[in-house]
Amino acid sequence: MPEPSIHELFDLTGRVVLITGGTGHLGSAMSRALAEAGATVVIASRDAERAKTAAALLGNGHFGVALDHMDPIALERGFAEAVSLKGRIDVLVNNGHEAQPADWTTVTAEQFNRQLANATGYFLLARLLRNHAVERRSPASIVLLGSMYGQVASYPDVYDGVCPASPVAYHALKGGIVHLTRHLAAYWAADGVRVNCLSPGPFPTDKAPKEMVERLTAKLPMKRMGRPHELKGAIVFLASDASSFMTGQNLTIDGGWTAW
Repeated sequence: MPEPSIHELFDLTGRVVLITGGTGHLGSAMSRALAEAGATVVIASRDAERAKTAAALLGNGHFGVALDHMDPIALERGFAEAVSLKGRIDVLVNNGHEAQPADWTTVTAEQFNRQLANATGYFLLARLLRNHAVERRSPASIVLLGSMYGQVASYPDVYDGVCPASPVAYHALKGGIVHLTRHLAAYWAADGVRVNCLSPGPFPTDKAPKEMVERLTAKLPMKRMGRPHELKGAIVFLASDASSFMTGQNLTIDGGWTAW
């Protein structure tokens, strides 16, 4: 078998990718990356029109669907619609996220459980894709979105006096997603389904408190925040044959935050 070129390894031409939360701050950059690599991209959002508008911005041949990963019925309906558009899904990027801002001082049991339900949605969507791939007898790649905060605690002084602390339920969620990745990868490798995690570090939006961003920057080895386009290479790597011998792993893009 001839050795594939770098271009061939990263090429997603002919692949169909479903990305949840593909209209957001990081999701839109990853959607662009997948389209630029040649994939047909199906952007999922709770708002169908927003998803379709975002897909249109990628150019011709991309699609938008309504999919709420926090609602099992809507989740299945959205996945089925995505499959119907091109007849298959080859790659799933579980990026959608329903935030819960309450920190450990005020979070209720209901809020905490609601935050953890994001992981339930990730699992249910991943299982749908695994079953779809097995039925088609075709390989597939699944990427779950973790976080640096799924690996390390946050510094209390980054938030003190500026805004609520990083939510405790978010840390529990993202830590769980990192390990969910390992578990599914071990069970689904025999099916030809790879499962990996992409964990971003600090990629704040323009709405983030300026003082908090300054405090985060001071603690980072690279002394700056991440830019959305700096996840583009990572998501294409995980979705493509460039990572064909990689499963159950957590790729962290955090400016060195977790190196301390």
